[in-house]
Amino acid sequence: MKLLRYGPSGAERPGLLDAEGRVRDLCAHVADIAGPALLPETLALLRALDPHTLPLVSGQPQADLRLGPCVGQVGKFICIGLNYADHAAESGMPIPAEPVVFGKWTSAIVGPDDDIEIPRGATKTDWEVELGVVIGRYGRYIDEADALSYVAGYCVVNDVSEREFQLERGGQWDKGKGCDTFGPLGPWLVTADEVPDPQNLRLWLEVDGRRYQDGNTKTMVFGVAHLVSYLSRFMTLQPGDVISTGTPPGVGLGQKPPVYLAPGNRIRLGIDGLGIQCQRVVQG
Repeated sequence: MKLLRYGPSGAERPGLLDAEGRVRDLCAHVADIAGPALLPETLALLRALDPHTLPLVSGQPQADLRLGPCVGQVGKFICIGLNYADHAAESGMPIPAEPVVFGKWTSAIVGPDDDIEIPRGATKTDWEVELGVVIGRYGRYIDEADALSYVAGYCVVNDVSEREFQLERGGQWDKGKGCDTFGPLGPWLVTADEVPDPQNLRLWLEVDGRRYQDGNTKTMVFGVAHLVSYLSRFMTLQPGDVISTGTPPGVGLGQKPPVYLAPGNRIRLGIDGLGIQCQRVVQG
C-alpha cells in the first residue's frame, strides 16, 4: 500500500493511493497515518480494504491536491550521518565505526512539495536525499535478524542541512539539521511488504535540473536492519518514529567548489518505487 496524508497544512486527512494514482479517503478507518494506524494489525485491516469502495478524493496528488508529510504526529525523527562511505569521503570525514546518530526536531517536518526556507543568517543550506524508515511496532533491544519486522514502511526524506550552523557554530550537528522546513517526508509511505529489499533502492536528487546525487542503498555502511537494532539499544522505538538513514555522495558541501541552495532554486528528488518530491527554495 501507499499511504498518505492530504489537505491543508495542519489539517491533513488520511488516505491511500489507488492503482490508478488517485487518492482514496481513509477517515472512516483510521484517524491519521500515525501511531496506532501503523501497527501490523491495523495495516492488515487497511490492506484488506478494496480501494475502489473508499471515497474518491478530488484532485491530482502533487498537482492540485496538496500532500502533507506521509506520517503524522511523529514522535522521534532520528537521523544517521555519514552512512555512505563515498559521502563520508566527500565530507572529509572518516567512515564511522558505529552509526552516527543525531536528531531533527519534529517542527522541521513538512510535506513533500512544500517550500524549503533558508533560515535567516544562513549561508550554506544543502540538500540530502535519504531513505526514510517508519517504525510500526514498539521495540527495545531488537535482534538484527528480526529488525525489519518492526518496520511499517519506507518513504523519501530530504535531510536539508545548514552546513555553517551544523559544522562551524560549535556543539553538535542538531542546530543545522532541525530548522523549519528541513524535513520533507513523502509523498507516501510505502508499506514494507512492497519493498522486499531496502538495500537495493536507487535514490537521486537534482537542483534546477542538474543531477547531483545518484546512488543506491546497497552502498550503505550500516543497513536498515542494523540501524533499527542499533537504535533500539538506546531508546524504545515506537510506531510512527522516522529514521532517516543517510545520504549518498553529491551534496552541495562536496562539490568543488561547494554549491549551496539559494532562493528560487528548484529541488527534485526521489527513490525508485517510493515516489518523488519537488520543492521550491525561498528565503525564510
